[in-house]
Amino acid sequence: MEYLMNSGLAFWIGLAAVVLLILNSSVKFVPQNTALVVERFGKFHKTMTAGLNFVVPFIDRVAYRVSLKEMALDVPGQTAITKDNITLNVDGVLYMKVLDPEKASYGIDSYVFGVTQLAQTTMRSEIGKITLDKTFEERDSLNIAIVNTINEAGAAWGTTCLRYEIKDITPPKSVLEAMERQMKAERDKRAVILESEGSRQSAINTAEGEKRAQVLAAEAEREQRILEAQGEAQAIKTVAGAQAEALELIGQAASTPEGQKAVQLDLATKAIAAKEKIAKDSTIVLMDGDKSEAGKVVAESMAVVAAMNSSGSFGAP
Repeated sequence: MEYLMNSGLAFWIGLAAVVLLILNSSVKFVPQNTALVVERFGKFHKTMTAGLNFVVPFIDRVAYRVSLKEMALDVPGQTAITKDNITLNVDGVLYMKVLDPEKASYGIDSYVFGVTQLAQTTMRSEIGKITLDKTFEERDSLNIAIVNTINEAGAAWGTTCLRYEIKDITPPKSVLEAMERQMKAERDKRAVILESEGSRQSAINTAEGEKRAQVLAAEAEREQRILEAQGEAQAIKTVAGAQAEALELIGQAASTPEGQKAVQLDLATKAIAAKEKIAKDSTIVLMDGDKSEAGKVVAESMAVVAAMNSSGSFGAP
């Protein structure tokens, strides 16, 4: 009896172990960004993505485990010849990911190796189309061309190239030295041009400043002359007005008997003074004897005044 009980217990334990083994073989937990390629009887059956998945034990098996994460692949350095026959050493880095796990598993033996080799050959081909100077200037266009070529071939492999970056382009030492001399000559040329441009601009500014100063000086002189002319004209008008007023007053005073006497006296005084001046300034004076006396001079002056009175010169205007 005890034997039968032990046999029954062993059976159930074995059955439980078989069930657990089957469950363990049929249940698959797939991590995030990972795909499992399942084959049934050696033929592709399905692709399991992240999460809980089931397979049929002893019939289905996981043939490939493919990562769906973006991968950075180092492209080894390689030699390439430019269009102008300059040998360069070029290396880069490639960023890619798997889009179709089935094609990546069955389309190529190793998609990583295939993409890396394709990047190298494409780089050599693209560099051979351009000159050395363009190689440094057109890195972006080179990167784009390599990405497009890899994607064309990678469509059959279930992969896509996200971007390609050239890390370093190393020309020969002799070319580097020539490039350094060329850059130095170019910098010296730009320096000379900038200095000449500065001198030219300075000369232009100086000339414009002098021209402006001359124009301002001429305008100032013209304004000064205008003001001086206006002042002189005003002074002449003022003097003429004063003289006119004085003559008018003299004329009014001379029209009276007292004024005529004053005029006669003034003329007589001036005549005497004139005679005295002539006598002092001249060493020899030829005159009639009867006209050299002072009384004669006064008489002559009085006669002139009388003639003026008779002619009406002192009359009222």
